[in-house]
Amino acid sequence: MHTAYLGLGSNLGNRKRNMLDAVTLLNEYVGEVVSSSSYYESEPWGFDSPNKFINMCVRVSTPLSPDQLLAATQRVERLLGRTEKSRHGIYEDRIIDIDILLFDDVHVDAPNLTIPHPQMYERDFVMVPLREVLEG
Repeated sequence: MHTAYLGLGSNLGNRKRNMLDAVTLLNEYVGEVVSSSSYYESEPWGFDSPNKFINMCVRVSTPLSPDQLLAATQRVERLLGRTEKSRHGIYEDRIIDIDILLFDDVHVDAPNLTIPHPQMYERDFVMVPLREVLEG
């Protein structure tokens, strides 16, 4: 089994419900969600929107490889109604966003996946809940 840390965010609809639904589906398609952070509200990052985000991080125990984990998290996003991550390279409002932050001690540098997540250290809405899960 592998340990992965995921960042979740939502700024459309019932944001807390979206997060709960995402955790339920992660348990089904990824593996056991071992722990989760509190919710954190944040302004959109990288684009303008009047809709604030709810963010959280989870630690999962998974049998999946990094590529399989990416496919599974994207499936969860689609099941919750997510379409594109960005349009023409510009971020947009989203029902759910799931990012792979860390995966064991593995480093991945592929066109479709980079682990550790390359921008996580720039984002307090990722690092604060991630620290909570790492220390919890």
